Amino acid sequence: MLSFLGFSMVAVFMYLIMSKRLTPLVSLMLIPILFGLIGGYANDLGTMMFEGVKAIAPTAIMIFFAILYFGLMIDTGLFEPLIAKILKIVKGDPLKIVVGTAVLSMMVALDGDGTTTYMITVSSLLPLYKRLRMNPLILAGVAMSSMGVMNMTPWGGASAMAMTSLKLDSSELFLPLIPVMGFGLLWVLVISFIFGKMERRRLGVIDIDAFREVASTAEMDAKMEFNYRRPKLVWFNFALTLILLVLLIMDVIPLMILFMVAFAIALLVNYPNIKEQQERISSHASNAVAVVSIVIAAGIFTGIMSGTKMIDAMATTLVSLIPEALGQHLPVIVAFLSAPFTFFMSNNAFYFGVLPIIAQAAESYGISAAEIGRAAILGQPVHVLSPLVAAAHLLIGMVGIEFSDLQRFLIKWALGTTTVMVLAALILGVISL
Repeated sequence: MLSFLGFSMVAVFMYLIMSKRLTPLVSLMLIPILFGLIGGYANDLGTMMFEGVKAIAPTAIMIFFAILYFGLMIDTGLFEPLIAKILKIVKGDPLKIVVGTAVLSMMVALDGDGTTTYMITVSSLLPLYKRLRMNPLILAGVAMSSMGVMNMTPWGGASAMAMTSLKLDSSELFLPLIPVMGFGLLWVLVISFIFGKMERRRLGVIDIDAFREVASTAEMDAKMEFNYRRPKLVWFNFALTLILLVLLIMDVIPLMILFMVAFAIALLVNYPNIKEQQERISSHASNAVAVVSIVIAAGIFTGIMSGTKMIDAMATTLVSLIPEALGQHLPVIVAFLSAPFTFFMSNNAFYFGVLPIIAQAAESYGISAAEIGRAAILGQPVHVLSPLVAAAHLLIGMVGIEFSDLQRFLIKWALGTTTVMVLAALILGVISL
């Protein structure tokens, strides 16, 4: 009964947001409450929701100030020299721009953190996409595709959780996956090439010089009313951002504190006038609030899913449904099931709740825990599309698109990335058929 309730809740939730009958914000809060009441957990719902929100609060605070900080950096014109350089190199060719987006996001994603990857990639390239009138879904889709593969690194979280839950070390689980990730990244480049060809066909190769004249005239008109560029402070802003990113990678200070302090310093130095500070905060507040409210709402969803034990019941049910005859093929089954599993629940819930149950069942078929662990990592390209991933909300907030539009645009390509990596894992002997 509990398992049925959990699956029903996920199905209703996804239907409502994919069909745009409810916004993700409303769905994340009201649907789990409704099903919690149906399950008879009325007395405990308050505690469950509080625990879920409390767990996600640091992430929400970090995202709020990260949006404000990078919004401020865009305002000051920090990325204008980079945009000018890219314009000179790509010469208005959308194909080169999209492939360049893939390469940049892969490089940034080496730290395994989706939030950092999206912030740097989007902050650097969104003005360029807007200037050339390119489809912002492509920018978000390519960045997310890169992150889907790079999230498999131990420092990205998924592999570390799998190693911890199955008591494995990196030589057993992660190292064999490195060539598989290489195939995944090649597929991402193929995706970006396809997207780039689509944009080149739609827009053509743009005359940057003529376009720059029109764009600069429009920009000058806009600046006549409110001038917020700070070209004289570009090196200060660059140094501040570089220090921030280094500290992010070193992980010496909590992320939310880093962004709070960095934003305060940037705001004070670039806009010492209090009225200007208020104007800059107001210009980005609506975007920040929209994203953070969804992240906090996701805390209610995960809190009720975990508190009612729906996640545990769903995992047990799915494992029991695997026919005896398919037991020998568990690695491949797990590889493909990890995509929907990690889409509908958090990585924590899957790798600490579901994976140990599957690994235990696999032992009876002579399949090692390491092989099951490797297979369970291959669904990450789909996981990053989940509305329960906080960084995904940051991405759509920065780009200015709807979550459902991005999911419809990217889901088949994300499934393709997982499929390519599963086939590569089978060919290389990383998992067995």
